Amino acid sequence: MERSSLESLARCHEDTEIWYDSSPLIYRAWREGFLARQAAGDGPDLSSALQALYDPDHPAAGYLRGSTTNQPLALQALQERWPEFEQWIAGATRSHPEWSPQQVAWETFKEVARRGAEMLFPIFETSGKRYGYICAQVDPRLSRDTNAMVEQAVELNSISPNIMVKMPGTDAGIKGVRQLAARGVPTNLTLAYTVSQLVALAEAADAGKREAEARGVDLSAWRSCATMMLGRFEDHPAVKEQAAAAGVELSETDLRWAGVAVFKKAYRLYRDRGYSTKMLAASMRVGPKEGGKTRIWHLEKFAGGNVVLTIFPNIIEEFLLAYRGEEIAPHIDEPVPDEVIKKLRRVPYFRQAYDEDGQTPEEYDSYPPLVATADGFTKAMTDFEARVVAAVEKVRA
Repeated sequence: MERSSLESLARCHEDTEIWYDSSPLIYRAWREGFLARQAAGDGPDLSSALQALYDPDHPAAGYLRGSTTNQPLALQALQERWPEFEQWIAGATRSHPEWSPQQVAWETFKEVARRGAEMLFPIFETSGKRYGYICAQVDPRLSRDTNAMVEQAVELNSISPNIMVKMPGTDAGIKGVRQLAARGVPTNLTLAYTVSQLVALAEAADAGKREAEARGVDLSAWRSCATMMLGRFEDHPAVKEQAAAAGVELSETDLRWAGVAVFKKAYRLYRDRGYSTKMLAASMRVGPKEGGKTRIWHLEKFAGGNVVLTIFPNIIEEFLLAYRGEEIAPHIDEPVPDEVIKKLRRVPYFRQAYDEDGQTPEEYDSYPPLVATADGFTKAMTDFEARVVAAVEKVRA
């Protein structure tokens, strides 16, 4: 069987991990839909490529290593599989009359995470707890309350040992990561866009790990990841607004370089300092075009790295098609051109992200893409809760 470009990417480095940036609960339906669209359009048959990535009936046989979810993605899973969740909600409501509608909503959110974790558990078990994690995110409405987030994180991880808890890149969230590492709870920092945040997270995770080791805490199922939200960093209007104010015109290529540059700098620092945390690239976008061909630098430029690449379903589709027949070569150690860095550094937004001292912890919470993304996550959590509450009230009417 011919190896796909995605598998070639995964094989560039023995520690490269390909993750699915959506709930595993939608994987089968997405796969069938994609293959049907390909067949209808006389496109290439990519069924074997997707089978090699992840087979829901034999999870450990593929090279998929994990999954990331957040509130919007949990809401998507709830909506796409609503009939079965509506039935579950009705059962939970009748079995627990003491639960408020909001409590039922939270329990439903946990059930979405539990079912996803179950789908990846064979990978977790077969790999000796190294792979097979699914990320479940704490309530974004708690992003400035360390104690509340830690309590919720412990609760989420207690559902299944392969649930890695997503904590926000706020000052309070990073402090929470240290406490969770000290308890042996695996975490993934989200809402991260700057080298300062990513380094602070790595330091916090290592400090917590040392505390755990000193107390003899079991760390066999502990991991720490740090997510750079590439597209959300590059797409925010503030970057072009500040560039225009500085007299700098940024092309699509410049913007893609901006995210790549921040990620690569943080990656080098992590490697040089020997941090326990693993860099994770997320929020990927298509582009730019080179020689008339569509490229996806958010994957290509990190090829060969000791990194996690969590990929939206639509980006998996684009990559398989755009790079079909290509053998992917390592690019992680290739530097960003000096002239590009010089141009980007004229924009304060980029300097804040690129310089290790570009932000203080007190400034993390107000960085424009963090604010915008957190608002989106909060809305999705509110919408998730509202849909479940309506179902609960229907049962109790």
